[in-house]
Amino acid sequence: MSEKSDQETNTAKDNAAIEDTPQQIDLDLGMALERIDSWVDSGVRMLPNLVLAIILLILIYIVSLTVAQFVRNQFTERGRDNLGQMLGSFVKWSILLIGFLFAATIVIPSLSPGDLIAGLGVSSVAIGFAFKDILQNWLAGLLILIRQPFEIGDQIEVEGHEGTVKHIETRATIIKTYDGQKIVIPNSTIYTNAVVVRSAYETRRGQYDVGIGYDDDIDKACEAIREAIERIPEIETDPEPVIIPWDLAASAVTIRVQWWRKTEQNGVLIHSFVVKAIKQALDNAQIDIPYTTQVQLLHDQTESAEDKPESPDNKSAG
Repeated sequence: MSEKSDQETNTAKDNAAIEDTPQQIDLDLGMALERIDSWVDSGVRMLPNLVLAIILLILIYIVSLTVAQFVRNQFTERGRDNLGQMLGSFVKWSILLIGFLFAATIVIPSLSPGDLIAGLGVSSVAIGFAFKDILQNWLAGLLILIRQPFEIGDQIEVEGHEGTVKHIETRATIIKTYDGQKIVIPNSTIYTNAVVVRSAYETRRGQYDVGIGYDDDIDKACEAIREAIERIPEIETDPEPVIIPWDLAASAVTIRVQWWRKTEQNGVLIHSFVVKAIKQALDNAQIDIPYTTQVQLLHDQTESAEDKPESPDNKSAG
């Protein structure tokens, strides 16, 4: 009975000590020390849980690195390095997030995983709106790596930019232009726009139009051009080159020349070989490559007064 009365007396004293006097600064060092003591006691009681949570996080971190490396190795063996890096990073951070949730429940036992997941779901909506472009580019990059509309080393053209694909990252695709520039294109731009993959097949076709004079023999010109470009070693024989009359232009008969080459070869250099061969072949066959002919008619619109017909009014007046 006396013990109960002592507890009530101490409680009354504590309440009296806690009471704040209006418009007066109360300096109660005893209350401050009591509060610090309660914090230290709480920390000491939570210390085993905190140590266990740290050990769990370390183990989960090691597991995440191991699993991520395993994923990368599996895709590297299949020649999908970029996809392996992206999925490995995603798996690592997913495992770390789950481990953090478990560690938080160990440190704070009153915190249930269900509440954490529910709070994370609400937060993910806000994060999704805030980082919409980043998430959109990440998802587009993942779909590009999975579906593979093009690969590393392919020559592509998108949104007016053309070059060789060097790397596909989580946010953007890196291409190197033919003149040595680096272009960073967001993955969402590539995924939602038309992409021309110029190196999708083993061979590519080149084309050039040349004009000959109207007085020259068309068959002779076509045969001379055919023999000339077939001697170029870089030109494919299957399918064979096509040389056909194409247009009756104002100053010349247009002959269209089409040829095939290997995709990995330098198309600009081969084009120059073809042009040089055509010029030499037509010169040797004495076939004219005419200049553009223009006819200009000059007409004086002014007339002298004596050349103008006399009007009826002037005749009657006279």
